[in-house]
Amino acid sequence: MPLNDILVIAMFVLFIALIFTGFPVAWVLGGLSVIFAAVAVIVEADFGIPVGVNWAYASLSVERVWDLMNNWVLVALPMFIYMGLMLDRSGVASDLMVNFARLFGRVRGGLAVTVTVIGVLLAASTGIIGASVVLLALLGLPIMLREGYQAELASGTVAAVGTLGILIPPSIMLVMMADRLAISVGDLFLGALIPGVLLGVLYVLYILIYAQLRPSVAPLGEDVVAIDREIVLGVAKAVAPALGLVVAVLGSIFFGIATPTEASGVGAFGATLLAWGKGRIDREVLREVARSTSRTTGYIFAILLTATAYSLVLRGLGGDTLIAGALLGLPFGPSGIVLTILFFTFLLGFVLDWIEITLIILPLVSPVITGLGFDLVWFTVLFAVCLQTSFLTPPVGFALFYLKGVAPPEVTLATIYRGVFPFILLQILGLISIFMWPELALWLPGVAYGR
Repeated sequence: MPLNDILVIAMFVLFIALIFTGFPVAWVLGGLSVIFAAVAVIVEADFGIPVGVNWAYASLSVERVWDLMNNWVLVALPMFIYMGLMLDRSGVASDLMVNFARLFGRVRGGLAVTVTVIGVLLAASTGIIGASVVLLALLGLPIMLREGYQAELASGTVAAVGTLGILIPPSIMLVMMADRLAISVGDLFLGALIPGVLLGVLYVLYILIYAQLRPSVAPLGEDVVAIDREIVLGVAKAVAPALGLVVAVLGSIFFGIATPTEASGVGAFGATLLAWGKGRIDREVLREVARSTSRTTGYIFAILLTATAYSLVLRGLGGDTLIAGALLGLPFGPSGIVLTILFFTFLLGFVLDWIEITLIILPLVSPVITGLGFDLVWFTVLFAVCLQTSFLTPPVGFALFYLKGVAPPEVTLATIYRGVFPFILLQILGLISIFMWPELALWLPGVAYGR
């Protein structure tokens, strides 16, 4: 095996291994890029074996980092993070919970359906997994358990629905994917909208069918009231703020009024207005939201910068050539190669966070996809659905641990694992649907931009 291939494989293996040591991901990425650049220089200088990386090549990382920090698309990241955190404080979700619970009270499994509908609305307004899962858990989980819902169904619903925020736009993951692949953020936002809603619909159908087949898992409440004009008006009044924010952000992109970066500013301002209108904003809230936004943004950008250096060294050693050769050498057709990439992405989600997979793996496999003639927006949406599943799969499964952190003591981690399993299968079903019918991801961008 050529020395370059050995170094590339060693970079991958050491990266995955060092993740489990507890070192910050940014340190691991940056450290490995420096170490392997040094190894490559020593090998070439002392042994005369050219491996494609020297200090002049490695120094290109400074230029790459400069270009990264000058990218206006990434300005949307802190804006969308701020929007999600501020919306979390606005009280919109609690109003939705009260009114939708009354609307669906006569339906078996209605509380779980309520959590799902609210989760979809929050996903289209926040894009922050941690905030969505914790908020839904605090609002919906105690009520469902008090009404006698099966703990697995209740916890699985909260965890799965909370992860929709990483897929349904505005999503910080989609912003980062668009930046890495140099494709339109607007195309990705519109491409992921129907698949994200499709997953929400699959969740609702599963809950309703499961509750009908096993009534004991989702009993009807004792204080169910008939639906009247007051309940419908209450739901409309509760939905209006969140829906208005979604229309302001996505609508301005869809109709070409604003770029995604400008729309993120509209969303941040709109979320602040909602919190102010409900009397939920003061100096302390502003300070806390600003600090949380800074911490989250700093964490993401630290990984962005070090992943840039890591990817540069990996490409210099021939990592992209190795991966392309391995994929194209598979005894499958083009569709089989895509399925293989998605399968390994799904497996990587068990041990890696979506940020590392997006920054390192996605740019390496995207040239293969374009070379095979597939639409990159379609593939990126498929890739995003795979990464959404990574929030529910152990041992990393961040949504599971967010939920466990705020769940009642009787809801154990084992209970949550059992609860999310059917929803993982539903996500795989959604993934298959998007693979079989690419128009689910391509129709809306085609209507908006004539793709």
